Amino acid sequence: MTQTLNPQIENGKELILQRFFKAPRALVFEAFTTAEHLSKWWGPRGWDIPFCTVDLRPGGKWHYCMKCADRDQGQFFGMESWGLAIYEEIIAPERLVYTDYFSDAEGNINESMPSTLSTLKFEEVTGGTLVTTRASYQTEAALQTVMDMGMVQGISQTWDRLDEHLIALQK
Repeated sequence: MTQTLNPQIENGKELILQRFFKAPRALVFEAFTTAEHLSKWWGPRGWDIPFCTVDLRPGGKWHYCMKCADRDQGQFFGMESWGLAIYEEIIAPERLVYTDYFSDAEGNINESMPSTLSTLKFEEVTGGTLVTTRASYQTEAALQTVMDMGMVQGISQTWDRLDEHLIALQK
């Protein structure tokens, strides 16, 4: 079920997104923190996760590859996008903080691309879980760079896929 994310920008450098998921908070948190789950829903539509490892601890890393598997996406078909997140704080199932970087297959950080300090809050609400993501950038230009890359559309599709994954798990 598609939901509008209604993005908000604060201080010119922070993007705030919220999404409700009809699933228990512990399950939603698990979906964000285990390779078994992430490999099934992470990334926009038409992109698969052929590689995903998670070492869920402060200082631990989440290393993943998104690969475009949809021929209809033209020039993007076959493209790989690697990411590396380094966990800073984990309070299961309430809060998750990590810095997300563009990387290569070996986990080397691409310094020419902006990093994102992501703070996710998982709140129990009636009927499910409200996830609030606060994505902080070093500069307004860094936020604009990722916005121009289609970040909001990509996250919207990614969270739609998460919603579908959570529904399938609870059937």
